[in-house]
Amino acid sequence: MTSPTAAAVDEVARTSYGRLVAYLATVSGDLAAAEDALGDALVAALSTWPDRGIPERPESWLLTAARRRIIDASRRRDVARSALPELARAIEERWEQQPAGEIPDDRLRLMFACAHPAIAPEMRSPLILQAVLGLDAARISRAFLVAPTTMGQRLVRAKAKIKDAGIPFRVPGPEELPERLDAVLEAVYAAYGTGWDDVDGLDDARQELVPEAIRLARLLTELLPGEPETHGLLSLMLHSHARHDARRDASGAYVPLADQDVTSWSRELVGEAERHLAVALGGGRLGPYQLLAAIQSLHNRRSATGQTHWNGIVQLYDGLIRLAPTTGTAVARAAAHRQVSGASTALAQLDALVAELGEAAVAGYQPYWVLRALCEQELGLPTAPASADRAVALTTSPHVTAHLRRTLRPGSA
Repeated sequence: MTSPTAAAVDEVARTSYGRLVAYLATVSGDLAAAEDALGDALVAALSTWPDRGIPERPESWLLTAARRRIIDASRRRDVARSALPELARAIEERWEQQPAGEIPDDRLRLMFACAHPAIAPEMRSPLILQAVLGLDAARISRAFLVAPTTMGQRLVRAKAKIKDAGIPFRVPGPEELPERLDAVLEAVYAAYGTGWDDVDGLDDARQELVPEAIRLARLLTELLPGEPETHGLLSLMLHSHARHDARRDASGAYVPLADQDVTSWSRELVGEAERHLAVALGGGRLGPYQLLAAIQSLHNRRSATGQTHWNGIVQLYDGLIRLAPTTGTAVARAAAHRQVSGASTALAQLDALVAELGEAAVAGYQPYWVLRALCEQELGLPTAPASADRAVALTTSPHVTAHLRRTLRPGSA
């Protein structure tokens, strides 16, 4: 049984990690030191709180312990002594400015620091996911199809770059914003996807990423109300999240989108999503998140019309693949074309994708193998069972695995 102390530490770590790290990093200018200091503070809490009791403000206790460790670590590293009073004074002054120990939310500042041009483009989103949202390297590596060890090494180098280059922790000005906003939006959407993929609801940390990502997207629309893509991203996530409760039936079995009970979709979330989509499309600058949101909007209109407008979805995917070609978009586009033009067309598009990018690009991508197995099954091809086996092997959800076995391998045990 988990002790009250361990439960309290786990709760504050899950709910406040990103905010605490963002605050410490913003004040100290050292992301890696902020993470290390907070980690030490969490360990100290596990040994201190059982004797002294859980503090009334656990976040404040952790923050106080962590900022002391940042200063102590700097001293141990023999940093120039003249810098230590300045660092300590900056931390103390900012702390004293907050009423009753209230901790400011600096996550957006940290997100934009992680998306600085000095950071390698391919590492900006993974860095944001770890630093701001608390994902570990293994989870991030799955999202970006990179080996966990490789991802971990890259994250360490990226954090060192922030410190060594003196990258400021601030929201960029208008002239810098376009270059860095894409990485921030991608990171928020990747966080949402990581939580959304936990269909079984077995991982609390992943489940919490969904509302956290939506909250960050809301903050972005408030911070940057004139940026169409911030509204497009929020609309996309809200449209998807509106169907969250329909993904499992009363017995817990997975229910694919086409078979979901539309009466269980959230009308409130769909309405909010539509409002943000209207704002985005009225901004005069079309972007990929707006197109993705429009696709989900068409899916959700089935609750009113009773049918899915696949021709419209195909047109949107055709536009999206030209605007922002990715492996995921190419596979989703092929799935839409299967609904309109049949399995042969979809399979030809999958073959073209492999011819262009190579087999390694899709080897570990589960949606590719699911769609390929469906197409080959419909066409009666002898390769269908092997593709189905690969799809099942790449599926981590027990409920989705059971669904795929029933769908792709109905005759197997």
